[in-house]
Amino acid sequence: MSDEEIDYESPLPPYRQIADVIIGEIERGELSPNRPIPSEATMIQRWGVARDTARRAVRYLREQGYAYTVPQRGTYVADRS
Repeated sequence: MSDEEIDYESPLPPYRQIADVIIGEIERGELSPNRPIPSEATMIQRWGVARDTARRAVRYLREQGYAYTVPQRGTYVADRS
């Protein structure tokens, strides 16, 4: 499976698969601290998922400490150093 495909046969739910791809991009330095993560619209387009799935991915990233949200601004990569 490529990073651009959701594996619906996987025991891992789609929102986790998306979050894991984004976490990988953060850990490889492709997404820098305090820079925006992909928007919900971008996730919907990139993976062909529903808005709720994209929102769950963002919520998971926040819960795991990989992202933070600034109201009316967006969601950004957290500085984990």
